[in-house]
Amino acid sequence: MNNQERSQTSAFNTELKLKGFKVYEIDNEAHTGHTYSRKDFCKINLTTGKFIFHYADKSLETDDTFLFFGNPNIPYSCEAVSAKFSGYTCLFTEEFLKLGDRSESLLQSPLFKLGGTPILKLDEEQKDFIIRVFKRMLTEQENDYAFKDELIRNYINLIIHEAVKLQPSESHSKKTTASERITAVFLELLERQFPIETTERPLELKTAQDFAKTLFVHVNYLNSSVKEVTGKPTTAHIADRIISEAKALLQHTTWSIAEIAYALGFEYPTYFNNFFKKKTGEIPKSVRLAHL
Repeated sequence: MNNQERSQTSAFNTELKLKGFKVYEIDNEAHTGHTYSRKDFCKINLTTGKFIFHYADKSLETDDTFLFFGNPNIPYSCEAVSAKFSGYTCLFTEEFLKLGDRSESLLQSPLFKLGGTPILKLDEEQKDFIIRVFKRMLTEQENDYAFKDELIRNYINLIIHEAVKLQPSESHSKKTTASERITAVFLELLERQFPIETTERPLELKTAQDFAKTLFVHVNYLNSSVKEVTGKPTTAHIADRIISEAKALLQHTTWSIAEIAYALGFEYPTYFNNFFKKKTGEIPKSVRLAHL
């Protein structure tokens, strides 16, 4: 990503955080769409086209028209198979939706939770209805109505309600145990935090408890699942990845050791120095000097 793209992405993220939502139309031929930080926003996407979605440890093939529900706490990616596709996207923060009286319970539906199915295939009637809702959101987004936010919130809730009533597809490419599923999501969520690109946004998930809270599971269950599947404790995976990133930052940036410590989630540089030496047998300064 070049500097201009980073600037555009940062501006879009800032606007989205301030408003709490953004609705836009997708057209691959017109190159419409936005780059944004998936760590911060929920996503509802209506798309017509053929795709392969990778969601947590699942892979789901879609064709024709479908709804996708993205949770910022669960990693996902999408591969376009068809040359042409179109649709609509709504991005919103959890805080924006939770301002509604019953919205918090909707976010706990299988559409947004780990182990649920976030892909729903739509027939023509369902497609037409959801498209009309998206078009209404686009219209309301541009006007100055005093209660615009409440209207948008109601439209989002309406789409979620309609989706909850539908039977989710279970055409997964593979079946896994609960332990394998939670381990795969933990490892992807861990990796998704890297690389660290700025000192202004330090590492957020640093402990097994942090990951367990994000994934809505008990820390003991997460620890036992990760150890069962990988043979290594959760804390070992986290520590190894932090050390790997620390070495990269020491070797390839001009950040001070204090800045690197802060970016990796350490409150004080001495904590970082002690952690690094315990894991590697060296101090951070030695690693930096060896690569000057």
